[in-house]
Amino acid sequence: MSKAYNEITPLTSNDCFVVFSRDKSKFTFPLHYHEEFELNFIENAGGTKRIVGNSIELIDDLELVLVGSNVPHGWFDTEATAFQDVREITIQFHKDLFDEKFLNRDQMSLIRSMLERSRNGISFPKATIKNIRNSLELLSQKKGFHSVIEFVSILHELSLSKNTKI
Repeated sequence: MSKAYNEITPLTSNDCFVVFSRDKSKFTFPLHYHEEFELNFIENAGGTKRIVGNSIELIDDLELVLVGSNVPHGWFDTEATAFQDVREITIQFHKDLFDEKFLNRDQMSLIRSMLERSRNGISFPKATIKNIRNSLELLSQKKGFHSVIEFVSILHELSLSKNTKI
């Protein structure tokens, strides 16, 4: 495996999160890590090799992965990759966006647990991806307070997901 590089994200101290919504002809991203959490939605890049931590897998036509702070991750072409109109939505957010007191409240327990599990990476099943896809699309269009509410709602829905894979 190639060496991971430390990515400096465009997330500023004034941001809660940043969203990148892109249409591409292919999806590859070198092995890297950063302090921020990252949620990646990828559509139409089936057969691409995903590396998160020590896990190496080929992705399906729908991919949604939550990567914790400082976890090496990347995506690479293979002979099996079938690119066609790839859709990517990436959300990066501060590892301390939610302080410990807030996360320890009863109403936040599922999100707290999910964020803790993300230190190994979490892959979400297709049913979950289909359920929140529109919310991910909407998030890239919202601004200000409403974008934060939408983002927390997405995290909540993900925290309820069954059959996730660490």
